Amino acid sequence: MKFFATLGLAVSIAAASFTGLASAQQSDPENTLVVTTKTGDIEIGLRPDLAPEHVKRLKELAREGFYDGVVFHRVIDGFMAQTGDPDGTGMGGSDKPDLKAEFSDETFDRGTVGMARSQDPNSANSQFFIMLADGDFLDGQYTIVGDVVSGMENVDAIKKGDSAQNGTVQDPDKMIKVSVAADGK
Repeated sequence: MKFFATLGLAVSIAAASFTGLASAQQSDPENTLVVTTKTGDIEIGLRPDLAPEHVKRLKELAREGFYDGVVFHRVIDGFMAQTGDPDGTGMGGSDKPDLKAEFSDETFDRGTVGMARSQDPNSANSQFFIMLADGDFLDGQYTIVGDVVSGMENVDAIKKGDSAQNGTVQDPDKMIKVSVAADGK
């Protein structure tokens, strides 16, 4: 019986440590991006440990108001929702230089946030996407910048595009406001 009590305590300590780590990542306001949509907020826990330059760029653009009013121009049901192009075409970006890829061993799971890019791995700029489902075929091919920590139901509610048109959305939903949680609303 002593063995089971010790094992139970060890499991409890490990679970508390994991929960504490997850809470610490989720509660870092400087590395939490808040995307306000018509259905509510999406909170993204940014991962500067994986992609420091990409995270820096996302926060910089959010603080400049760059993302406010930008549409989800490409949304493919069962795959992902893409945004961050001020032109709404999928071809635009900010006036800042493109970023060098920061690939990692992390996996693209439902709720993972990655940076969009062209065929050139070092071409990410301002566009990003949120995974609606697991997408292991993207692993190691795109830079992961974070994970949705709350509001996934608001991601799921984003208007989907036409699959025959590569997810292009007619009258698309938009990001009303994007901010860094440390800055308040």
